[in-house]
Amino acid sequence: MDGNFDIQGYMTAGVERIVADALRATAKNPRESAYMLKFASSSKKASKKRAAAEDKGEHIPPFLIASITSSCNLHCAGCYSRCNEATTDSMPVDQLSAEEWKKIFDEAQELGVSFILLAGGEPLLRWDVMQEAVKKPGILFPVFTNGTFIGEKYMELFERHRNLIPVISIEGNKEKTDSRRGEGVYDKLITAMDGLCERDLIFGASVTVTSENLKEVTSDDFLDSLSVRGCKLVIYVEYVPVTEESTELALSDAQRDHLIDKMNRIRSEHQDMVFVSFPGDEKSSGGCIAAGRGFFHINSHGGAEPCPFSPYSDVNVRDSSLRDALKSKLFTRIIEEDMLVDDHKGGCVLFEKRRQVEAQLVALGG
Repeated sequence: MDGNFDIQGYMTAGVERIVADALRATAKNPRESAYMLKFASSSKKASKKRAAAEDKGEHIPPFLIASITSSCNLHCAGCYSRCNEATTDSMPVDQLSAEEWKKIFDEAQELGVSFILLAGGEPLLRWDVMQEAVKKPGILFPVFTNGTFIGEKYMELFERHRNLIPVISIEGNKEKTDSRRGEGVYDKLITAMDGLCERDLIFGASVTVTSENLKEVTSDDFLDSLSVRGCKLVIYVEYVPVTEESTELALSDAQRDHLIDKMNRIRSEHQDMVFVSFPGDEKSSGGCIAAGRGFFHINSHGGAEPCPFSPYSDVNVRDSSLRDALKSKLFTRIIEEDMLVDDHKGGCVLFEKRRQVEAQLVALGG
């Protein structure tokens, strides 16, 4: 699929840009800047590990998404995880233990993974896993949280361990956020952001971009409202339709092009913040970067999946190493069958090709 496309060079350049943006964004915060300088050094070492592996014919992605729990306290409208029955109200008994996550973090560091995105469910429900993440200062852990559990206990943890960066989900203004996430959630998020700001702690915002909120969440007013509260990172995640009824919320081709153009302007005009778009401009990366090209996903039960929006697995890290999981036959088939490259309606190309992915899994005996 890649042809002459240099995925290793593309991902390395992307990591270097994020690190450089983070150093610039934290320049006026001595403690954050000091950590980011140390992380920049660790990131360079990790990049060399990945390059050395590439020279030997082994591709290691710089990013890993880890859904450390299946439990969540909210019922957000259109949540892909609940629609996939991957998220529940109760804490499941068969999810990976903190010790098992420690093993994954250890191997990720050894392989040269620079970023592990902690997701869920609601990841702040796993205090025990957070205690393992803080032991890896050379890895940056963005924690994708709904923000409702950020109290004194977590404020102190984030203050002591700068490699944990809370990334709070927000949909735009109070009306749009509460409409999707529940009444009163917006006020809790603002209280959490203000508390982090008072402590001078770096945090980010995760914004699900839909056809309805695209204009608002890329507006100067919205970004200024985050910046004034101390937000240093904004991650735009394109909405993935999980039902036929919700397809109109996905971005059109024109809207995706608009988001890409808008991102370029935003980055130049808001240099006090770091901006990341997911999946971003797939055309410039030779297609989607899931299935181990740029990242892959481990669910709360240990299944290695192409991405959170494509919940299929033929390997469990309970029974294999992280390195072997990256060599998953399913991942290989997805890449070799060019499933990551195609025109699609927005969001995740693998979600649109889920029948093909399912067929490959069946063919593999999964």
